[in-house]
Amino acid sequence: MRAKIRHEFLYFALRNAKLRIGLSILLLFAAAALVGPMFARYDPNAYVGPPAHPPSPEYWFGTTTFGQDVYSQFAHGLRSTLVVGLIGGGIGTMLGVLIGLVAGYRGGLLDEILNMFTNIVLILPTLAILIIIAAYLTVRGILVESIFIGCTAWPWAARAIRAQTFSLRVREFVDLARMSGRSPLKIMLTEIAPNMMSYLFMTFILQFGGAILNAATLDFIGLGPTQGMSLGLMMNNAVLWAALQLGMWWWLIPPGAAITAIVGALYVMNVGLDEVFNPKLREL
Repeated sequence: MRAKIRHEFLYFALRNAKLRIGLSILLLFAAAALVGPMFARYDPNAYVGPPAHPPSPEYWFGTTTFGQDVYSQFAHGLRSTLVVGLIGGGIGTMLGVLIGLVAGYRGGLLDEILNMFTNIVLILPTLAILIIIAAYLTVRGILVESIFIGCTAWPWAARAIRAQTFSLRVREFVDLARMSGRSPLKIMLTEIAPNMMSYLFMTFILQFGGAILNAATLDFIGLGPTQGMSLGLMMNNAVLWAALQLGMWWWLIPPGAAITAIVGALYVMNVGLDEVFNPKLREL
């Protein structure tokens, strides 16, 4: 049965143009993030060449106002941006799944407490909180930024998963699992979660894209990592030193285009997966 479902999913997934295009773009950037730094000949923050030098065989993406190699910054920044999305999106998804499953399955007082906590976090201005936290940290790294983003991004996922769990916990297969003596944790992990796996996967994709956008926003306003490089930090430096006014498009456009392409690809993938998982939307 599971093999048949897997074969059916692969059949419709391969036929879905949106999923193929989004996944191809994402894999392209993932490969660039893995391989790109190997071809970076300079340290991202080192002053290695003439200032404001346009792209050339020596400096593939040109140099900054201070003679830093833009390609080296882009290659390392792309890797950092994807790492933030992976860790921040993963944490946000895990917290949302855990709280949503427990609240939806257990119900009662525990559900009310978790739901109240979720609503409180949900109405808090997430970006303002991240800005305040980042402003008070004198030393910030990629990992710290990812954790903070993930810990503030889970409420909407928890609410959606809670609603899904409410509808699944009254199904016959869950009742049979209860009568067989399985623990609540086993029922949630082996009976309920697998039956909403498609929804959980799409939730992770949205969390991934949201984490990248939140990180880029923090970096762009100067509250990103104090150590390392990211695409948002590149854009912040380019705007701060008037790259656009000086005609240094090669400093500003690559990081902005990469962030737009990655997030756009993730959302196109999400639409494609919705069409694959939903029989009413499938392309026959």
